[in-house]
Amino acid sequence: QVQLVESGGGLVQAGGSLRLSCAASGSIFSRNVMGWYRQAPGKQRELVAGISSGGSANYADSAKGRFTISRDNVKNTVYLQMNSLKPEDTAVYYCNRVPTSWANSWGQGTQVTVSS
Repeated sequence: QVQLVESGGGLVQAGGSLRLSCAASGSIFSRNVMGWYRQAPGKQRELVAGISSGGSANYADSAKGRFTISRDNVKNTVYLQMNSLKPEDTAVYYCNRVPTSWANSWGQGTQVTVSS
């Protein structure tokens, strides 16, 4: 079972930046497409960005031009650099496999709160 531990969230003003990290256990990390998801209060979890094992990235329209996903397969870590943050980015952010998540591996997530 893969364990995922997210960190790096916090409270930031609109227009600010945060860098999220997700550390994964297990050697299978490097072979999988990984992604960052988020869930805002009262809303369904949504995929924000994904990155292949080779580093090709895709983004939701809401993240394009502002967020950058990256990974370090040696450190088994995936990152999400978030710039120009907006209040609507407020959510709990999680990492997991894309497109089929590891159902038993959802971590605690990391809270991102953007004030206006």
